[in-house]
Amino acid sequence: MQKVRARQRELGIPESFECVAETTPTLRTAAEESGLVVHEHPLMVLDPCTAAAPVVGLPGNISVRIVSADDPMLPSALAVPHLAFAEPGTQVGLAGTPQLARAVDARVADGSVKRAVLRIRAGLTVVAAAVEHGSALSAGQHQPLAGVSEIVGVGTLPTARRRGLALAVTAALIADARSRGAETVFLSAGDGDIAKIYARLGFREIGTALIAEPAE
Repeated sequence: MQKVRARQRELGIPESFECVAETTPTLRTAAEESGLVVHEHPLMVLDPCTAAAPVVGLPGNISVRIVSADDPMLPSALAVPHLAFAEPGTQVGLAGTPQLARAVDARVADGSVKRAVLRIRAGLTVVAAAVEHGSALSAGQHQPLAGVSEIVGVGTLPTARRRGLALAVTAALIADARSRGAETVFLSAGDGDIAKIYARLGFREIGTALIAEPAE
């Protein structure tokens, strides 16, 4: 594990490992012994028989759409989840529009937007966002490959929570994944409360996803 972490540092990539607890039980111990902190997340898969959930009842002038590589909404769609994960949970938080503007600048500066553009154009990443007044309030992605797609990074601007936006974004990602032929759609929920939200769309828990990373 230490040799792999050293190689990750050489390559300038995150020192992070992901696995399924039920299938690789010894990896958790190895990660912890190397000094990493292991987080548990409900691993969920979408029931293939579940009907697509319609996006209805969004408040105000909010709309949900797939964000193309050339869409001016892309930088804010990439920035919103970073603010969401910095304030975990489902309660209304503190970060709002001013923080989002700074987060957008950071995503542009660190090359995240450029990398996302390349992945979108290659068909490796699809971004969806709930948009209001020219800015993303909630966003997420799915990563399609060979009939399988993982939904990742769904998050809502903390001040815009509890309006059903993440649910609508996830529904849009599911619809897009299925339109691309994905037979298996899965995700790792942040915690048990968030897992209950995904269950409303037809996801069911099948295991425990482990994410090992350095302590902050």
